[in-house]
Amino acid sequence: MNARQLEIFRAIMRDGSVTAAANSLAVSQPAVSKVLHHFESQLGYQLFERISGRLVPTMEAHLLYDDADRVFREIEALKNLARTIAERKVGLLRIGASAPVTYSLLAGALLKFRAEHPQVKVHLHTLPKADVEEQLLIGEIDFALTLSTIQAPTVRSEILAPVPMMAVMRHDDPLADKTEITPHDLADRPLISYGSTTADIGPELDNVFEQSGVKRDVSIQLSSSLGAIPLVSGGLGVALVDGLVKWGNFEGLVARPFSPTVLMDISISTNSARPVTRFFRPFLKSIKDLLNDEETAQVQP
Repeated sequence: MNARQLEIFRAIMRDGSVTAAANSLAVSQPAVSKVLHHFESQLGYQLFERISGRLVPTMEAHLLYDDADRVFREIEALKNLARTIAERKVGLLRIGASAPVTYSLLAGALLKFRAEHPQVKVHLHTLPKADVEEQLLIGEIDFALTLSTIQAPTVRSEILAPVPMMAVMRHDDPLADKTEITPHDLADRPLISYGSTTADIGPELDNVFEQSGVKRDVSIQLSSSLGAIPLVSGGLGVALVDGLVKWGNFEGLVARPFSPTVLMDISISTNSARPVTRFFRPFLKSIKDLLNDEETAQVQP
């Protein structure tokens, strides 16, 4: 039994004759008859009897038809799905992102992406950078969005935009009156920030403080800038974290630029050892468009 035999059997049952079935399938009548006879021979019983010049289904044919019809409806649905996938309408996008990127950029980028690809399903993994890197290497995600590049032999990263460090404090903090915050301003304050071993940014911050003659003494160490929200709100200190998060959206908090300027980089990374999803480029365009929109909005008067 094969799909072609079931298709012809179903057409005869539906159309009532070999001739009508041949017409609906756009094949010759002898071809339909040949397949039907071969099918009956394989089954070991007749599916149709000719009575008074009409082709009448046997009881066995009626028993077989319901399932044959269901199978072909499922095959047609599968064909439609395959065509839709080929037209880039349906698919799956698996994103790994650090928390600051998720809570600041991802929604806007996905809105742009889904405007063009509304049927693409998205699996979002919001994880610490180390876990995002692991997921990328083992193939659990298609690409990674982080605040620093992922360093691994097969990983290819593209820097999307620089992100300056910001000092985040309560609105009633004396430092809120300043237009920028320096290492000297933070010298005698409990500091909430990244640890010295945090890749890229930790050593760079230590160096900037040292050049200013101040020791960077981190009172509470963070792995993600979002952890600073309840800590600063609770009066536990001033946070020195990335400026990607829109800190002004959190009631009672203000953010001031840190001077000298220290930058982190929004990066998008793929694993060259694995196939790149065909939706990567459309998403990359969406997030670049979003960043360009935000940059334009910032420079407008």
